[in-house]
Amino acid sequence: MKHPLIKPDTVEQRLYQLNLAGKALEGSSLVVLPTGLGKTIIALFVIASRLQRFGGKALILSPTKPLVDQHAAFFKKVMTLPEEEILAFTGSIAPAEREKLWAQGKLIVSTPQVIENDLLTKRISLEDVSHITFDEAHRAVGNYAYTFIAEKYFESAKNPHVLGITASPGSSDEKISEVCQALHVENVAVKTEKDRDVRPYVQEKEIEWLQVLLPAEMAEIRSYLEKIFDDRLGTIRELGFSAGSGKYISKKDLLLLQKQLQGEIRMGGDPAIFSAMSVVAEMMKVNHAVEMVETQGLETLRKYLEKLDAEASSSSASKAAKRLMDDLYMRKALYRVKECDIEHPKLELARKIVSEQLEENPDSRVIVFTNYRDTAEIVANALSDAPGIVPIRFVGQGSRHKDKGLTQKQQAEILDKFRAGEYNVLVATSVAEEGLDIPSTDMVLFYEPIPSEIRSIQRKGRTGRQQKGRVIVLVTKGTRDEAYYWSSKSKEKRMLNSMHGLEAILTPKAPKKSSELSDFEGLSCISELKLGLQEIGLKEIGSENRDENEDSDNNSLADSRKNGEEREEDKNINLERSSDENGKKDGNEETDGNVKERQKTLVDFVAASGESAKKSLRIVIDHRETKCGVAKTLDRLGMELSFVALEVGDYVVSDRLAVERKRTDDFASSLIDGKRNLFAQLSDLARVYEKPVLIIEGEDLFTSRQINPNAIYGSLVSIAIDFGVSILYSRDEEETASILKVLAKREQTENKREINPHGKKSASTLAEQQEYLISSISNIGPKAARNLLLHFGSVEAILRADIEELKGVKLIGPKTAARIREVLESPYKG
Repeated sequence: MKHPLIKPDTVEQRLYQLNLAGKALEGSSLVVLPTGLGKTIIALFVIASRLQRFGGKALILSPTKPLVDQHAAFFKKVMTLPEEEILAFTGSIAPAEREKLWAQGKLIVSTPQVIENDLLTKRISLEDVSHITFDEAHRAVGNYAYTFIAEKYFESAKNPHVLGITASPGSSDEKISEVCQALHVENVAVKTEKDRDVRPYVQEKEIEWLQVLLPAEMAEIRSYLEKIFDDRLGTIRELGFSAGSGKYISKKDLLLLQKQLQGEIRMGGDPAIFSAMSVVAEMMKVNHAVEMVETQGLETLRKYLEKLDAEASSSSASKAAKRLMDDLYMRKALYRVKECDIEHPKLELARKIVSEQLEENPDSRVIVFTNYRDTAEIVANALSDAPGIVPIRFVGQGSRHKDKGLTQKQQAEILDKFRAGEYNVLVATSVAEEGLDIPSTDMVLFYEPIPSEIRSIQRKGRTGRQQKGRVIVLVTKGTRDEAYYWSSKSKEKRMLNSMHGLEAILTPKAPKKSSELSDFEGLSCISELKLGLQEIGLKEIGSENRDENEDSDNNSLADSRKNGEEREEDKNINLERSSDENGKKDGNEETDGNVKERQKTLVDFVAASGESAKKSLRIVIDHRETKCGVAKTLDRLGMELSFVALEVGDYVVSDRLAVERKRTDDFASSLIDGKRNLFAQLSDLARVYEKPVLIIEGEDLFTSRQINPNAIYGSLVSIAIDFGVSILYSRDEEETASILKVLAKREQTENKREINPHGKKSASTLAEQQEYLISSISNIGPKAARNLLLHFGSVEAILRADIEELKGVKLIGPKTAARIREVLESPYKG
């Protein structure tokens, strides 16, 4: 591939990649391509063309730090840009440093959360960004950072252009349309392994599913659990409720019933509803236990039941937990689990399959996927007993009950050793499904099927990249394994049909599609493609879709803006047509107007109201609140945001009114967890601000934890009466933001109040006062302050320490140490 921004002899020329890049350059696009076929190469071609034509910056967003590092290394390797202009942004780089680097960077690869935070805090602008690639674009749904970034990008950029790349956008028309709308997609391009131009590059992938029978001992334990479940189901029906319509009650059915009960509680339901909620909580635990015995094995089930038993024995145990573990059949199940030493037949079969693979090819790499960490540990231990197998468990960063996660550094080290052959089997949870660059994986083993088509496709894509691959799915006959397997296959098929349908709707009609080229024409295209991406990207490839009179090489900036405006109009029409077409396809009688009406939210109403306000409304937000969606919604509502470290409150809207925001689960947990200091926070809020407000966010206040409703009512009464704090309720983050805007308008516009964050939290202990004193120094956070005090033993000893001594403390680097000494030694110039 020849292009001024691509190093010679670094990128193989493939017609389907160039074709997709050409289509992507016609407008903001979603490209769907199976894993391992070079989605990043397509992004490279598009980025090179956009940078050469429009200049500015290009941005690549990827969900995880390992993927960011992987992409940054690749682009440094293949692009002619100076290495200092290709930057990787993650949360490990200080915000102030990112702001400086942004100014010098030409190609920035980043996690989306970092860019989202920097946009909210106004550290960066997307005005000069001429292209954004959204890796794993199927994540662009709901409140994920991709949706906010895309929105801000099309608001501010001079020449916006987006490329979304994914192997699996979702099975339903609704999910795919949501991704397209979130990323402002105009075109959809889909390639499958069966397409003629892709086939030469696809390695054979053998997919098989192997069945095992559930042993009699496990079936007996399952029968005990099913009796408990059936008993609770009978109780639910006696209380006047129903769960599901068929013989089999799924987890989804239970969640729907739980949501129904929550709604009735909010409407002032009778005491039977609280009883039903408690019973549903038991049913969900039992349902999970049945899944454990059917699909995972007794060791995993034993760990789960012991955890439940420990929970029921604690002083803060709910009635539901105690009642469940006191059940005769649950005691029988727990006894039999501890007594049996039989393992799930999947375990032996997995050992056999992996051993045979490595015996036939000792250089093989194998990935075994499991849904649960406990199972991953059990499988890894079982495989390590077999000769020739060197397994390693690969899990996420989060820590669980008695199970510490892996840091990103540890994850990277494991992957390096796996590539090098120090480990030949990776026993992984879902963390290994997306984006791993492991080209030599010969086999993927599903320890159990999964109902998600996206995750299933991602798992299968880990093999068959550079050589023939195998995919084996283990299924326990007569269990939910079978249901999950067929569900996944059905969703994959639906997804492909939906994608092709959306591709036909969104892609402009042309006299002749590129897929209709004869072999001869296709070959002649290849000779033209050698002229370079700048020439072919917007001319030869898909040229039949462009205006014949358009001169792509001589387009002025004004022309490109005009074309962008026209494309925006076309996009709105196409997306409306997409919703309508999809509705007809699914047999949905909703009209396009109904869909729009349904999508209207309180946010739209609040955004519309107050447009006439001459002075923009301001709000000061605690910097820790950037992780939630409230700040993003406030930004959309046109609020002027300032982020600072607030000691009292989460949001300040005037000199007298501040707000503490609590999710329902946090609120409930604070009532039973002594470490959560809700009442101390509200006491400080009421002491410092004349008008303190508590917003309780969520719809499960009485059901998020198994707490007696009277205890919750008592707490709410105490907050309102004893502390004098006004309590407001919101369904979600959007409603919280809308309430905050109304409060700000009332205070700043109607009452002419100035915004003034103030107040310090009460330091109830000497230790807290010492930590506060040290953390007040610039660049010193609470953790660093505690580290300094633990290291030196007193505030006085810290003040006497020199730079070298300070640098010896964890989290204190040379700059921070120098800043401490500067604050302590510099003369006061009041």
